[in-house]
Amino acid sequence: MIEVDKVNKEVQRIVIIGGGTAGWLAANHIGKAAQLLPNVTVTLIESPDIPTIGVGEGTVPAIKQSLQSFGIRETDFIRDCDVSFKQSIKFCNWLDKTKHGENNSYHHLFDVPSPLGADLTPQWLHQQATHSNSSTSYSQNVSPQHYICEALKAPKLITTPEYGGKVSYAYHLNAAKFAKLLASNATSKLGVQHLQANVLDADIDDEGNLTQLKTDKLGELAFDFFIDCSGFESILLTKKLQVPFVDKSKQLFVNKAIVAQVPITEEYAIPPYTIATAHQAGWVWDIALPERRGTGFVYSDNHMTSSEAEQKFDRYLGGKLASLASREIPMKVGYREKFWFKNCVALGLAQGFLEPIEATSILLTDFAAGYLAKRLPQTMAQMPALSERFNNTMTYAWERVVEFAKLHYCISDRTDSDFWIDNRHPESIPEPLKHKMALWQNYSPLTDDLFSRFEVFNIDNYLYVLYGMKYQTKAANLSESYHHIAQQQIAQIEKIGKGLAAELPEHRALLNKIKQFGLKTI
Repeated sequence: MIEVDKVNKEVQRIVIIGGGTAGWLAANHIGKAAQLLPNVTVTLIESPDIPTIGVGEGTVPAIKQSLQSFGIRETDFIRDCDVSFKQSIKFCNWLDKTKHGENNSYHHLFDVPSPLGADLTPQWLHQQATHSNSSTSYSQNVSPQHYICEALKAPKLITTPEYGGKVSYAYHLNAAKFAKLLASNATSKLGVQHLQANVLDADIDDEGNLTQLKTDKLGELAFDFFIDCSGFESILLTKKLQVPFVDKSKQLFVNKAIVAQVPITEEYAIPPYTIATAHQAGWVWDIALPERRGTGFVYSDNHMTSSEAEQKFDRYLGGKLASLASREIPMKVGYREKFWFKNCVALGLAQGFLEPIEATSILLTDFAAGYLAKRLPQTMAQMPALSERFNNTMTYAWERVVEFAKLHYCISDRTDSDFWIDNRHPESIPEPLKHKMALWQNYSPLTDDLFSRFEVFNIDNYLYVLYGMKYQTKAANLSESYHHIAQQQIAQIEKIGKGLAAELPEHRALLNKIKQFGLKTI
């Protein structure tokens, strides 16, 4: 009878351990879903003593849908979180400087390539094969957004409704302020209870399920379902439940970051994109907000010493590193063998971490929290089926992110250090990525090449990176009629792009207007 009661026990008390971006994103997703479940409460317990990592300042367009669903006005978000717009990642010096120039670069844009109907990739490949001196970039050929980014323009007008744009966009943001905004929304609109205490330990029953938390200030607190957002420490899933870690350091080499914030003035022209500049053993991120640049020197300590990293970062910052507050963050590269074990789910850094490239941390957190919220367990009996579904989906998603991150390194033709040479070693490249790359040597990528709706990055993302980095796909035989249509559309894209670049406001000017007047609500 007791066993039956345990199985049929309702899940009514949900707890989230840890605040920061991960915890409060989870609180909004779970809190919104719980509003439709009678007798379900959501509590977030945040340590008053542990600072959040707070360097995840880049997002992807999917975050707009989440913010809108939470009931957060875009105007409030932009005003409260030091937001700037992000339309692209501009990759600099990811190719050999002797072959491609001292300041080679390409855009991974957020707008879809080839928006006018014809797939322009075969035409671009044909141009590259027949005109060896062609300097036209892939993004310039296939998207008007290239021209907007290069002109440092915003993706919308002050009269454009909230969350709408002339082109697709995401945001750069102050992570600490973002967490505060999410916390305010979750507690004031979605009924999430906020407690402050340090979680010291947890109790487990005979079946291995968590039953209650032991805290320093609030004593013992009983819950039914536990969401671990306690960062790298992973208090519940790793420390208490002993779920193993899947190490990915043999595929993704960067494992440390030195971070620093650089003040800027009102005169600084804010790029509407993240700048990712490659160096001998990794890369530097550079994200401009209205009052500062968030920068980070990401590197592999197996290929560069910490003192060398500091010297190179200092050179990048124009000799200013000593005058800035900086810190080094170790990065354990990989993810948990299971993300949902018994009655505990990990999200955010407690789930895993790869590296900052392509803003994968906030992306995976938002994706996983939203996915969990759609299928919250209502009884203990539902846990096994739901956890299997969640674990299969998230393992698939994490593996695809590993592949996409690795792609940036393994197709580079840089030979100036062991880091870049080692990244091309076949043993370091995931097998599924090898198969894709082999296919794409002879055929340009199609949507059919990716099999699941749970691809975190779609074929458009692959196209921008592959051909931004001059991947050598064999040019196909093309008909005269296709050539004619493709050339017309490329010319039209240039015309549209230049027209939008002339029409749209300067990036900083729009941010200032939004702060003063706000955006139009839908």
